[in-house]
Amino acid sequence: VGHVIYTNLDSLIVGKGPKQIAAKILVDQALWCPVFMVCYFTYLGLANGDMPSAILAKIRSDLWTAICGSWKVWILAHAIQFRYVATKHRIIYINCVEVCFIMFLSFLGNR
Repeated sequence: VGHVIYTNLDSLIVGKGPKQIAAKILVDQALWCPVFMVCYFTYLGLANGDMPSAILAKIRSDLWTAICGSWKVWILAHAIQFRYVATKHRIIYINCVEVCFIMFLSFLGNR
């Protein structure tokens, strides 16, 4: 999914200037981030055998914290990637950053 999103994002917002990078980060963090977080907490709840009401409660209680945590990590990570990392290498770069970020989400999801 990430490969498709970031490839299309480069097609929709062309360039590596500060305005284009800011626009790409805004799209990523305003649109993709909340969707990813909801999917993550839903999957985690289903994997733990939680009832839908418990999954929804977890999303309500932790979604904002997860999004704020995302901003602390991904704004800088994406600024670097959109400026310096070639499109064909972005998934590798993102996956390396993601390993660390998923540790945070795992902690948040299991508290």
